[in-house]
Amino acid sequence: MRAYLACFNTVCGAVYPVTEVIYTCPKCGGLLETRYEGPSPEAWTLKQVWRERRMSNHPIDQSGVWRYREMFPFLEEDRHVITLREGNTPILDTVLASSYASVDRIRFKHQGFNPTGSFKDNGMTAGTSQAVRLGMKRVACVSTGNTSASMAAYAVSAGLEPIILIPNGNIAFGKLGQALDYGAKTLQVDANFDQILALVRVLAEKLGIYLLNSVNPFRIEGQKSIVIEMLDQLDWEVPDWIVVPGGNLGNISAFGKGARELYEQGFITRMPKFAVIQAAGASPFYEFMKAPHEHGFTPNTHPETLATAIKIGDPVSWPKAWQTIGAEGVVESVTEQEIADAKAVIGRSGIGCEPASATTLAGVKKLRAAGKIRADESIVAVLTGNVLKDPDYIYRYHTNQLKDPQEQALTGTYANPPVVVANDFAAIAKLLGD
Repeated sequence: MRAYLACFNTVCGAVYPVTEVIYTCPKCGGLLETRYEGPSPEAWTLKQVWRERRMSNHPIDQSGVWRYREMFPFLEEDRHVITLREGNTPILDTVLASSYASVDRIRFKHQGFNPTGSFKDNGMTAGTSQAVRLGMKRVACVSTGNTSASMAAYAVSAGLEPIILIPNGNIAFGKLGQALDYGAKTLQVDANFDQILALVRVLAEKLGIYLLNSVNPFRIEGQKSIVIEMLDQLDWEVPDWIVVPGGNLGNISAFGKGARELYEQGFITRMPKFAVIQAAGASPFYEFMKAPHEHGFTPNTHPETLATAIKIGDPVSWPKAWQTIGAEGVVESVTEQEIADAKAVIGRSGIGCEPASATTLAGVKKLRAAGKIRADESIVAVLTGNVLKDPDYIYRYHTNQLKDPQEQALTGTYANPPVVVANDFAAIAKLLGD
């Protein structure tokens, strides 16, 4: 199949070769997406091929991304693929979380099982492979944490130099520690995510560095694999709702693109509805969707949330996310307290996740209470990151020390604090109830 880059702005519609190092349309400044033309195998054939690849020991078949490579054939040669066996993440049931949200059943697609602990690996394997294909030597990103950890791991695996710019003082140490351990050149900048992204785009262009933020269309191609793998795991039974946290909105954009392509090619017979959940202090997309045609999209210049993975005020992918939400989807925001309690409930389910992930459960609970989701509808919520990404948050919640960005104390509704005891058998036995 022929792959090419196309401007997402339908008024422009310019096209470019996939070998051109660009991230937005040179003609109009619009976002780009990767498209394909030409014959492809029938859906039923590919479903069988993808299942058979699960038994293969070939590295790209063991990848839960490249196993589905027929859906994003932008690479001419498999030798360019850089994989850490990403994907292959489970869908988990939890009765406790379902009860908490007042729905019959909610299942979690847990991307925290990825090699670096977040969904970013699905996109980064594709973006890094494209960097190798283009002959790049250095790659860069601005990150609130997960992107930097993922990019550093994939870059060094490919023999590339990773350069990371992060907001000074606004990153969870678990994520920063990953980037440092993988050997990334890390710069802490006194600015927020959106300001640094503008800076790094200039640096990438002037210094010949390949940019691997979600504005990179190949990142979106890799992230499509999450929804493809999800539906494969569900035996192609489409859930009524797929619920995703909303930060830079690359994930929801990728999910929408992947689901549309699966529908158009006959893999599924209907489209799911999508829900995007943002933190109330960093919710420009939620505010926009209240009345999208009245004032246009307005960035939040001072986003604030303890869910650092989605602390983004000017999400670059909002036009693609808007298309994905469409007429039947929904965007909601949740408070810091709602996020913290939902995260604790997920933890009590034996699953665990980073704070930003818990917006999905908090959002489902809120949407159910508002009557926007029925109790009997099938729901798959995406948990984007591992529970150990932000351990300080967990400790502060369970010891009733957690405060929101305005320094207001949050309630440890489901707190489970450690108990200090003497080194005394009788005292411990009494505490444990014999």
